[in-house]
Parts: sequence; C-alpha cells; structure tokens
Amino acid sequence: MSDAEYVPPKVWVWNKESGGRFANINRPIAGATQEKPLPVGRHPLQLHSLGTPNGVKVTIMLEELLALGHTGAEYDAWLVDISKGDQFSSGFVEINPNSKIPALLDRSENPPVRVFESGAILIYLAEKFGAFLPTQRAQRAECLSWLMWQMGSAPFLGGGFGHFYAYAPTKIEYAIDRYAMETKRQLDVLNRRLAETKYIAGDEYTIADMAIFPWYGGTVKGWSYGAGEFLNVQEYEHVIRWADMLLERPAVKRGRMVNRVQGDPAMQLRERHEASDFDTKTADKVAPPV
Repeated sequence: MSDAEYVPPKVWVWNKESGGRFANINRPIAGATQEKPLPVGRHPLQLHSLGTPNGVKVTIMLEELLALGHTGAEYDAWLVDISKGDQFSSGFVEINPNSKIPALLDRSENPPVRVFESGAILIYLAEKFGAFLPTQRAQRAECLSWLMWQMGSAPFLGGGFGHFYAYAPTKIEYAIDRYAMETKRQLDVLNRRLAETKYIAGDEYTIADMAIFPWYGGTVKGWSYGAGEFLNVQEYEHVIRWADMLLERPAVKRGRMVNRVQGDPAMQLRERHEASDFDTKTADKVAPPV
C-alpha cells in the first residue's frame, strides 16, 4: 500500500518498527528497560549526555562558566550512547523520566538536585552561578523568550526536517518540503533578528545563544544533516556572521568536543572528567571502545 492509499486504523497499534536510523530504540512507552546505576565522578556536577545539539548546549555553558572562573562548575561528562539504549537504564531514568539527553545531577546540593531538559539545565546553571542570564526584567524576558523559541522550534528542524531529509527509510516529498519550508522560515526569523543585534538577545552573550547555536549555527555552517546547499544557507548572512563569532570562543570549541563520538577525531572527547582531558586525549577518549 502506498502512502497515498494509507488510511489510519481506528486504534494505532505498535506492531512493527518505524524504520529509519533510530528504529531500534523508538518505542511508545516510557520507563527503564535495564537495571544499571549511573557512574559517579568526583565533581559536583554530573552530566550524562551525548554530543548532539541538545547536549552541546550544556557543555558549552559549563565550559563558559569555567572560563569565567566559576570553579563550582567543574563537571564530569559521562557518555550516554542512545544507539545502544543507555537512556533507558534505571539510573538514567531516575534523573530523567523522559529518557532523553542531557540530564544533570547537582551533587553540591543536599539532597542532590536533578535537572532534565536542556533549556531547564541552562536556566538552572545560569541562576546558580549568576551568569549568562540578564537580571534586568526586560532583558531577561528577551533572553528567555529566545530560549523558549529554540525549545519549541528545533523539533521541526531536527525531528522534522532532519529526520525526513537524512534518516527516514524513504524520501517523502511532502514531508521534506513541509519541514524544509519551516526550517527556512526559522532561519529567516534568526537572520532578521541578527541583522539588528550582535547576539540573539541583544548586545550580551547569553544562554539564548548557547541554546540556538548548536542547532541553527550547525545548519548554516554545514555540519547538520549535510543540507546546507539544499537549504541555500548562504542567504542567511547574519546567522553565519553570528555562528562564526561563536566558533571563535574557546569555550564553544571545547564544549562542541565533549561527548562527541562522530566526525573528525580531533574534535572528539568521548568523556570529560578533567580540564586536562582536552590536552591529553588518548584513544579511549576519542572513540567508543571496540
């Protein structure tokens, strides 16, 4: 039966894999599938993540806090291999019942505080350390508005356009066209904004930039889905200017490496437990063990 002939049943039943790259881990139910505690390092902040755009948001934030001299932001970044279902371990589900990366456990608090959802983690860290989130009411509202814009918009870019363009088992013209249109609209929103301001929320670098950069900076710089030419990203000159500016920040460079296990080995750091890990990478820190 072709897609054009498909008629949804009265009640949907999960009786086959959905297909595509992540079909083996997709399921319509929540909860743990395996008993496995999470590892614990020596630092106050324990991050369990993967170097996807949502994970990179948080590692950039942590590296930026450390660059400002906030020693309490020292962290252990443990790899969660979503292709193997690590996000469904009992330990991970305890700190994120939604089984999505990233998840943070702050052991400097008593009792320890869990934080899940990348935007919530950024706000939590910004408030904890008093950095990268304006305190003046109007500026704070602008920053949080753009942060929420990213949280609401990125699923159309990732789960929408990215999935159907790069990962779906078959190419569906309607789906690709629909999400390409929305992705380009979102890029135009950012381009118009950045034509007027240096950073997303205004003149200051904030968590809004950290949240938006891994998704939309990656799109215009060509490392997301290999779709730069298809989306004609060169027309978003102000987004490109902004992305290039952030790529020059040492903390952004380090944050992009943490929990990354694909691409250029020079840009990978499987796990991060000390600042020196960036300078003393060994084979086990670059790629998953065979």
